[in-house]
Formats: sequence, structure tokens, C-alpha cells
Amino acid sequence: MTATLSDDEVGKTVIDAEGKELGIVAQVDGGRAAVDPNPSVAEHVLAKVGVEGEDEEDYVVTEDMLETVGEDIVLRGEL
Repeated sequence: MTATLSDDEVGKTVIDAEGKELGIVAQVDGGRAAVDPNPSVAEHVLAKVGVEGEDEEDYVVTEDMLETVGEDIVLRGEL
């Protein structure tokens, strides 16, 4: 079963299969998440309250790339 993304994931940390932090979810839209790879403290706070949005430095993570969605979002190892 593939993990799913919802607006509840905004502000969560994205981690690769080896445990490396890759950034935070800035926005979720239609089964894809915009991930900010270098969030500032202010961007962390804004994401937690749902104000942060996608910008040009963000990269996209799709549901088929996910291993688990919980307190953090963990990507599959075989991407």
C-alpha cells in the first residue's frame, strides 16, 4: 500500500531511506509535496501554521516515492 499525502504533512521533515534529513514539506497539492531543502527557522514556523508555500528552490516528492508517512516522511530506498 502506498502512503498518501495530505495537508496534514505540511511542516513535516522529509527523510531519505538512510535517515538523512532532506527538508520540510512546504505545500501538498494533488498527491505531491513541495519540499524546501533549506528551510529557515521562519519557514519552519510558517509551514507549521500553513502559511508556507512552494517556491523555486523546492523539489517535488510524489506518493509513489514514499515508504511511510508519520511524524516524519520517509522516502523509499529504491528511488
